[in-house]
Amino acid sequence: MHREIYTLGESGGRDRRTDRRLEQLWVFGLLLAALLLYGINLDGVPLRDWDEGIVAQVARDIWRGNLNWLHPTLAGEPYFNKPPLVHLLIAIAYSAGGVSELTARLPPAILSALSVPLLYGVGREVFPRRTPAIFAALIYLTLLPVVRHGRLAMLDGPVLCFSLLMLWCLLRSRRDLRFCLGAGIGLGLVCLTKGVLGLLLGAIAAVFIAWDTPRLLRSWYLWAGLLLGAVPAGAWYAAQWQHYGQLFAEQHFFSQSLQRLWLPVENHAGPPWYYLLEIVKYSGPWLLFWPQGLRLAWENRNLGFGKLVLVWGGLYLLAISVMRTKLPWYVLPVCPALALAGGALLAEVWGRRARAFPTFSFSATFPLYPSVRAWVTAFALLAVAGLAGSLYFGGLGPQTERYLQLALGCVALTMAAVAVLVSREDPQFILVLFWGCYVSLTLFFSSNSWVWELGEDYPVLPVAAMIQQHAPAGVPVHTSHPYSRPSLNFYSDRQVIPAADSELQRHWQQDSQPYLLLDRPAIEQLALQKAKPLGTADRWTLVTREKL
Repeated sequence: MHREIYTLGESGGRDRRTDRRLEQLWVFGLLLAALLLYGINLDGVPLRDWDEGIVAQVARDIWRGNLNWLHPTLAGEPYFNKPPLVHLLIAIAYSAGGVSELTARLPPAILSALSVPLLYGVGREVFPRRTPAIFAALIYLTLLPVVRHGRLAMLDGPVLCFSLLMLWCLLRSRRDLRFCLGAGIGLGLVCLTKGVLGLLLGAIAAVFIAWDTPRLLRSWYLWAGLLLGAVPAGAWYAAQWQHYGQLFAEQHFFSQSLQRLWLPVENHAGPPWYYLLEIVKYSGPWLLFWPQGLRLAWENRNLGFGKLVLVWGGLYLLAISVMRTKLPWYVLPVCPALALAGGALLAEVWGRRARAFPTFSFSATFPLYPSVRAWVTAFALLAVAGLAGSLYFGGLGPQTERYLQLALGCVALTMAAVAVLVSREDPQFILVLFWGCYVSLTLFFSSNSWVWELGEDYPVLPVAAMIQQHAPAGVPVHTSHPYSRPSLNFYSDRQVIPAADSELQRHWQQDSQPYLLLDRPAIEQLALQKAKPLGTADRWTLVTREKL
């Protein structure tokens, strides 16, 4: 009898050790796959305008100031928009590897890659089995908006990482209250990255806890964790108030944050359904699983999985939809919730491979798929679109892009294979879909087309090189271009300021040595006297006045 008990205990220990090793392998494998996808070809294309150009400039100011991050600046002027955590990390990368696209994008990319195993950890806390957590992490890993914005020198990928860290620790604290400390640290990191957004995400997390595990709200561990995370963020904000006074409060909290609720900042407006359209446009094949996955969450709203998906995704989507300012990357924090919903749905298909297209095993009362024919049609259309794109970029169109052609060809093959497997009611289509999407994205990010916004305006590199060569450092350059381009400011290391024709004439007449960046129509319109061209690049000419 004693021998039998010993044997059972030994076997249980081996099972636990095996399970722990398997868990570690999944975490390591997901992290490795994410680092490859997020890290490939980061320096292949220039930084894009607005967020990337601004973040890179602020980081360079911190780097030049011997990593003095307490009061960040942009071209020497106070920078009030966002706290400097990510900018500091990029500045440290500059110190190690010099100023470049790679060092500007690498810290956000690494943090974004870490969010993949973190989402897997969240899934392990809300699902009773490993399979839905794996599928949710793989959906998140191959979700185009998440990967693309996570690779950019922006703050949104790190926000995903820190918010998922907060969520994972919060869910773990249901079994071990000490993890509340980690939840508070995660929330503090969000606040040090995007300021007021941390308050919104913290409020959503509080609603989830009040519904799912209200006893945590009475735990001193939770409040100690919140204090632990709030102290660094609060200290930074106190330092800004002490240094700048009311000006910081007006600029940071009002102009750059709260004002976006009722005013479209910089004309970035859209209808309330703007973010639903963004999800539809860029979510690829995973969009096909989300309506049923969200209904699945609603049917199981008594479980942690359903509560988290509905509260996290629903409240955040509602909050950003009522804001007047609309920007595509604001929708990213919804993506983990959608990935969890899709992962739960796919896990049921995979878990009942003997029966094709079953109903959900928890409490769902609806069919898993609307019809086999509908799925076959959807994947067949995606295959045709991929084939057409591959042919277009392979030589039939105006330009040839080899990696983009291969990526679209891989999409076509993947979707065609998936359509065939779905028509046979074979759940193996899930593995084909995951692998094909991962390979397609790897090829896509190996191309020079993954930052497609660069084609919306003239290339900045040759123009920036011309400005840096001929315009003295510290002297502003005024341009006839209708709006500012932060990427041009970054690469030229000069401030290139847009101005109307009348203002350009005034600078020409009043400045001791003006420098104007003009296109051909502006040169003809202004008819500047004693103009001396210094160089021309991509239809833009840098001129100054001849010295007497």
